[in-house]
Amino acid sequence: MADDNVKLSRNLLRMKFMQRGLDEEMKKQLEEDEKRIISDEHWYLELPELKAKENFIIEEKSFVPCEELKFGRISFKGFNPEVEKLMLMMNPKEEEEEEEKEENRMPADITDEEMALRYESLVRSMKKKFATKRQRAASEADQDQKQDQKQDQDQKQDQDQDQKQDQDQQVKGTKRAFLKPQD
Repeated sequence: MADDNVKLSRNLLRMKFMQRGLDEEMKKQLEEDEKRIISDEHWYLELPELKAKENFIIEEKSFVPCEELKFGRISFKGFNPEVEKLMLMMNPKEEEEEEEKEENRMPADITDEEMALRYESLVRSMKKKFATKRQRAASEADQDQKQDQKQDQDQKQDQDQDQKQDQDQQVKGTKRAFLKPQD
C-alpha cells in the first residue's frame, strides 16, 4: 500500500494524536531517540575552549584594604594621644604627602584677584535682579549722586591743573623788571 512506502517525519510521529496508531516498535524507537537527544544535549554546551588561567584569590576579613580607607578613629592636637599614635601607624605619612603633592600640582586657572572681581560682579548682578522698585530707585539716585560727585572732582582737578599750568607759564614767561612806584 501507499502507507508502507511513505515514512512520516519524527516530529510528526512524536505528536500525541499520531502516537495512538503507532505500533510498539516505532514507539520504542522514538522514545530511545528522545532519550538519546536529551542525554546528549543536557550535559554538553557548545562553547569555545577556554585557556586555563591562573587565578590568585586573596581573602580579606575586611573591605578596608580593598577600598584604601584610612584608620577610622581621628584625633588632633594631642586630644587623644593613643589614637594619634594609632593614626601614625595605620596611615603612613607617605600617603598624606602624595595627596598633598597632588593637590599642589593643580594649576590655578585664574588668580585670586580675578576671582574676587568675578564674585563681586556676580553679587552686583544678583542684587540688581532681586531688587524691589524702591531699592532700584534709591540705587539709581545714589549712582546719579556718585556720578555728579565724580564729575565735580574731575572738574576741580582740571581747574587745578589749568591753574598750575598758568602759574608755571607766568613764572617762566615773566621777565624781571624794575617796577615803578605808583602814586
